[in-house]
Amino acid sequence: MTWPARLREQGSDPDPRFSFANERTFLAWIRTALALLAAGIGLEAFAPPLAVPGLRQVLASLLVLAGVATSALAFRRWLRAEQALRERKSLPVPRLAPWLSYGVAVAALAIFILLVVANLR
Repeated sequence: MTWPARLREQGSDPDPRFSFANERTFLAWIRTALALLAAGIGLEAFAPPLAVPGLRQVLASLLVLAGVATSALAFRRWLRAEQALRERKSLPVPRLAPWLSYGVAVAALAIFILLVVANLR
């Protein structure tokens, strides 16, 4: 049995507006994943060398990995929300959101500090 068939076995069809809203949220997570991938690639390709050798590559890799994780977990989030809608249960809390927001904030701050230090030289 395919996953759509298994999903439809549970509960009842929710209001289509809720399913479409869930799909828009999924697409927002995918856009976020693409932005993280682009940021990592852009940092590696276009940023000047940072104060600490090799750190640019590490930060770029972390951004790309965050994009990969966000993309991989977006479908899981969509599926859990769709199951909750079908079963008329509370929507699941997005577990990735705090990690993603704090992680991006830390990476951005680290890049900012390293760029300032590199420009002071």
